[in-house]
Amino acid sequence: MESGMKPVHPGAILREDILKEMKVSVTQAAKALNVSRKQLSEVVNETAAVSAEMAVRLEEGFGVNAEFWLEMQKNFDIWKVKSSGRIQGVQRITPTKPLTI
Repeated sequence: MESGMKPVHPGAILREDILKEMKVSVTQAAKALNVSRKQLSEVVNETAAVSAEMAVRLEEGFGVNAEFWLEMQKNFDIWKVKSSGRIQGVQRITPTKPLTI
């Protein structure tokens, strides 16, 4: 299973490219985003995922599209699962007639 290069967690971008550049603390940002310091700290420290709600808060607070945050999180999550080795023994299901999706 190809896992490729590890994508950047969105929390790293938030920490390095936004908070540090703007000289804004996690406490200040959490207050502005109306979330707990713990919740934002977990994202910034890459121990929690960016949820859709957090992505919208980041968009409102920093002007970076929610889709950007969610795309980064999606790529990180897929890489994490593929590189974990947990998905084994799955067989391709072949339809008897073409799927119309």
